[in-house]
Amino acid sequence: MSLFRRRRSAEDSADLADDAEPTVADDADEPDDAEESDAADDAADVDDTDDADDSDEDDDEAGERAEAGPYDVDDAPDDDLERLDLGSLKIPAMPGVEVQIQANEQGEIAAVALIAGNSAVQVGAFAAPRTEGIWDEVRAELRTGLTAEGGKVREESGPYGRELAGRIATPDGPQDVRFVGIDGPRWFVRAVFHGAVATDRSAAPQLIECLENMLVERGKEAMPVREPLPLQLPPEAVAQQQAEAGDADGTDGSQVDGGR
Repeated sequence: MSLFRRRRSAEDSADLADDAEPTVADDADEPDDAEESDAADDAADVDDTDDADDSDEDDDEAGERAEAGPYDVDDAPDDDLERLDLGSLKIPAMPGVEVQIQANEQGEIAAVALIAGNSAVQVGAFAAPRTEGIWDEVRAELRTGLTAEGGKVREESGPYGRELAGRIATPDGPQDVRFVGIDGPRWFVRAVFHGAVATDRSAAPQLIECLENMLVERGKEAMPVREPLPLQLPPEAVAQQQAEAGDADGTDGSQVDGGR
């Protein structure tokens, strides 16, 4: 199934919630009732304060999440992380994370996967409009397509907002997956989690950390919306691959160990 098709207009949709009218009690003339009313008001004030505190905590967590990547290369954090330069994606080296790359003899990359134990995440970067994100539209199309092919997916809230999670049909049988979309400045990153981390985010924290510290280089040239951003192997990897091109197995893939 093609996950990214030519962009088309999508009908705007929004969940509507009925506003509940507050219940207002009649004023009491009796002093005792008045005192009870005052006590209730005081309790309500305390409850409101607690709610406000909870809201502040949620805002703090959202603020922390907003500060995590993937980052645009122009907004890269000042850190000392070593990153594998694949052109539009800069993959941080994380202990225990293996970077697997499928590429041809010219070094053009078809897929990038990060693997940690029995968990993996496939990542890709795409061109996006200057003024709006595309994940809402892509997510709706994904859900429709996956369901039509026999998959069972649902929307969930995750660290990056709305996600798609569930089980899809593959040539190798049913597989648990989780689709995460991240809208950036003129780019979009899609991360597809497989294995244990697809159902348990804590199963492979190093993969999450890798995604959070990834850099995206969009480039200045005009590109069609949803066009994959160009990925290339580093020159030394291309030279090594070309030297091994005559191997008897005839494979045209390469593997780079990103673990330290």
